[in-house]
Formats: sequence, structure tokens, C-alpha cells
Amino acid sequence: MEEFDELRAKVNTLQEVRILLSAIIDSSQDAISVVDENGLGLLINPAYTRLTGLTANDVIGKPPTVDIAEGESMHIQVLKTRQPVKGVFMKVGPKHKEVIVNVAPIIVSGQLRGSVGVLHDISEIHKLSEELERAKRLIRHLEAKYTFSDIIGESDAIKASIEQARRAAVTPATVLLRGESGTGKELFAHAIHRSSDRQKGQFIRVNCGALAEGLLESELFGYVEGAFTGAKRGGKSGLFEEANGGTIFLDEIGEISLNLQAKLLRALQEREIVKVGDNRPFNIDVRVITATNANLEAELRAGRFREDLYYRLNVIPVIIPPLRQRRDDIPLLVHHLIGSFNQDYGRCVERVSDEALQILMGYSWPGNVRELENILGRAIINMRLGETVVELQHLPVLAYPNVNHPELGYDNSVQSRLTTEEGGFESLQRQWERAILLVTLQKNGGNKTKSAQDLKMSLRNFYYKLERHALI
Repeated sequence: MEEFDELRAKVNTLQEVRILLSAIIDSSQDAISVVDENGLGLLINPAYTRLTGLTANDVIGKPPTVDIAEGESMHIQVLKTRQPVKGVFMKVGPKHKEVIVNVAPIIVSGQLRGSVGVLHDISEIHKLSEELERAKRLIRHLEAKYTFSDIIGESDAIKASIEQARRAAVTPATVLLRGESGTGKELFAHAIHRSSDRQKGQFIRVNCGALAEGLLESELFGYVEGAFTGAKRGGKSGLFEEANGGTIFLDEIGEISLNLQAKLLRALQEREIVKVGDNRPFNIDVRVITATNANLEAELRAGRFREDLYYRLNVIPVIIPPLRQRRDDIPLLVHHLIGSFNQDYGRCVERVSDEALQILMGYSWPGNVRELENILGRAIINMRLGETVVELQHLPVLAYPNVNHPELGYDNSVQSRLTTEEGGFESLQRQWERAILLVTLQKNGGNKTKSAQDLKMSLRNFYYKLERHALI
């Protein structure tokens, strides 16, 4: 009996030591990652999730390369050599967080049992330096940091767009990215540049709709000394000149004036530009990518866009589908965005509940992926510290029909969702009914009894409606 009590005391002591050790690891401000002797994820702490955006579900039991965006796994190297490594630079997580890594082997009684890594965040200093440099410029110059692997989606619609963009990337032809606001046109522009033979050259983004015509012209093509009042002594090189050997991305191309369209046509057609205040052309070697959410064909018919420029720009059109045409990608996008927000906000959110995801899947998304990012970010901000699942009550109210006053009709975002493609009035009626059920559930935080009461129907009938629309 005395021996049993002694063993029980030892077990209790071991449990206390284990709890204390876990508390110490979890309270550490440094990100910690532990793998077993086979290199599979064994343990991470909350600081690791905040830094990388990856949760235990993403890492535990997975290979040590799962968190690496750029670089080689130091866990694998340490397990092979049994020697520690220090001060290795790499990028981790979905947002390519820059870190310095120290990894050491775990050896117990002469046996290798795994390795432990400590990650230190160094991206903040780099970020501040980059922002200071960019603040010196009127128009942002960007390093193209995204590739096609950063475009999230498995639907046929987005895959077709990616394939078309991949084919365009390996040619020198002008690319026209078309799609609604928020679909990711700039992301595609980055990816095309990174996949082209100009990837080591400059990537310069210009928002054509953000600047007045005179300023945009001088920024694009440069000017000579004395070209206008306030012109810098010695003149200034333009963005086309700075992008020589690289890529220039002209966003909102449909916003430029007819006068500037003529100069842009010359740059595309003759591969030469003329500075403001000069009459001497000089050659340039620039890949041009353009983007617009405008209806260029309508602008063409109205005489606001040159026909010859339209055909020069529309050599390889890449149409990026709106989010409502690829709803099956929403769970993938949500998972990716949660990882990013965990990093940005220092949270440990793991997933979205099934009911909340159903709301997101049923919404029309007039603002596309940008709106999804906005909605999910606001939901995570609404969560209490320690909550790990995004629930219905965390989501802001989305733009569905006014349930209390259905006679008022629906707003433009809902109207864009209600289409007659699938069967006229009956199709519209089904879509309307489904939208009412969704918004009522959302308003009541998923409470079905309260939702049925609000709609003045029996709970049994309410459940029937939910089943009919595949909402349960």
C-alpha cells in the first residue's frame, strides 16, 4: 500500500510538472514549434499561431514544411545532423511572415526524440522601412510579391482564369484583366509578372483613376525642364521609363482621357514615349498589364474610349469571375483569411461555424473577395479574446431583404443575386424565400424558435423550409 501511495505521488508530481511546462510554453511571447523524431508537428504555442496564422489543426501531425513559405525546414536539418542551428532567415505562414529561426535537437537518455524551434518576428522593421521608402513617392512602386499559388480557389471558373493568365504570362503581349471591383485583379497582375521572363525587373502599379489628367501624364511619361510651372530642374523620368525591362500595371484603365489614350497607344504600338514638353521620342521595353471593372465596349460605343487602343489592350483578355459565381471557393477563402487575421490581430481563431458559413455561402457578395475579407475581419474583431469559432452573432448583418417590411423590396446587392437564369418567377421566389430565412436566422443568432416566431410560422413549418433550402 505504501508503494502504491508513492507511485501515485510520483504520477501527481509528473502531471503537475507537465501542466506547469505547458503553461510556461503557452505564456512565452516567442513562437515555439516542436516536432517529434519523425519530423511531425507535436506542439505549438499561442504566440506561434499569432505569428504564422496557423492553428494546431494546421500543424499538429503534419510535416515540418507545412508552415514554410520560403526557405528550408530547419527541423529536418537538425533531426538529420543532431546539431542546433541559429539565426536562419525564412518566411512562414500564409502572409509570408519574415522570421529568424533557432532550432535545437531534443535528446533524452541519448535518444533523439525530436526538435524544438523558436521563431522571432523581424518583419516589423522591414515593413516600416518599406513604408518610409514608399511614402517618398507620389505613386506606389511595388515589388510583385504574389504568385499564382497565392490565388485561392478550386472552382472551374477561377481555374480557367488562372490557366489563361499563366498562358499570357509567358508571352510579351499586353494583358487586359477584367472583373468586378474586389475580385483580385491586382493579385493576378502580380502573378503574371512573377511568372514572366521580366520577374527580376521593376513592377510598377499606377491607379489611373486616382490622379488628374495632367498629373497622370507627367507621371507616366515624365517631363523636361521648363515643361510647366513648378517643373523640377533637370526634368523627371516617367514611370514607363522607370519600368524599362520590367512591367507596368495600369489599373482602372477605363478612366483615362482621350488625349492620354492617344499617347498610351503610341507607347504600345511604337514602343516609344515622348516626355511632356519635349518632341523627341525614345524607345522603351515595358510589359503592359491593364485592368478595369468598366464596360469598355459601352465606353467604345459612347465615343469615350478609342477603338484602336481597345484592340491594342484587349490582346489577351483575362476575365476574373465574381465571388457569387464561385461560391464553392468560399470555405477555402475563409480558411486562408482566418490565418491572415490571426497574424494581423494576434488571435487564435480556428474556424467558422457551419451556420455562419451557410450565411456566407448564401450571400451575393457584390463587393466580392474584398467584401468577404471585410466581413470576416469585422467578425473576428467582434469576438471575445479566447473565442476560437466565428459564430452567427459575430457576423455583421448582411444586405438581405428587409424581413420586417418585405413590401419595400430589395436593394441592388440582392437584386444582383436574384437572377432568372434558372426558371423565371418560381426561381426568383425560391431565392427570395431562402434569403429571408438566412437573414432571420442571422438576426437571431441561429435561434430557430425565435426566427420562426419572427416570421409568424410554426417551428415545424420553419424546419420544413430550412430543409427545403438545404439550410440544415
